[in-house]
Amino acid sequence: MSTLIYKGQLEADPYVELDDATAVEFGGHFIVSMARWRKDYSPLSISGSRIGVRIPNTVELARDWMILARLPLIVLEFPSFADGRAYSQARTLIERCGYEGELRATGAAVVEDQIQFMLRCGFNSFELRADQDPEACLQAMNTFSLAYQRAADTIEPVFARRRARSA
Repeated sequence: MSTLIYKGQLEADPYVELDDATAVEFGGHFIVSMARWRKDYSPLSISGSRIGVRIPNTVELARDWMILARLPLIVLEFPSFADGRAYSQARTLIERCGYEGELRATGAAVVEDQIQFMLRCGFNSFELRADQDPEACLQAMNTFSLAYQRAADTIEPVFARRRARSA
């Protein structure tokens, strides 16, 4: 079982990941694949359960964003360090779709030195790799207090602070 950071705290993960053939039990917390969610949306939405969706970083979110925005959990995948498409997906969900639920990063690139960047893009939940120190990852969330560009977070960039002081 992996370690989960949610909103700056170490948490036990209430969600269970299901494969595409396993039945959803009433009243549970489950993560399903994007393919299953698209196929079984109506039955899943009335199952009495909290359903999260795992979205590969190859998926264009424009097709499903109105329904995705209502989900309690969206899991975005980072299959490798060289593939940062989940950063763009996160910003799209936060900035264009108004997503306010749990946005979880998972995969090979969820490591201590990437957490701050993921936070800036809108992630508020991190499924840590087994080789990551949870305490160090928590500290990494506060590594920087200044930013040089705008992002999905609320940090005011340095240029805006300077402009406000000179006005």
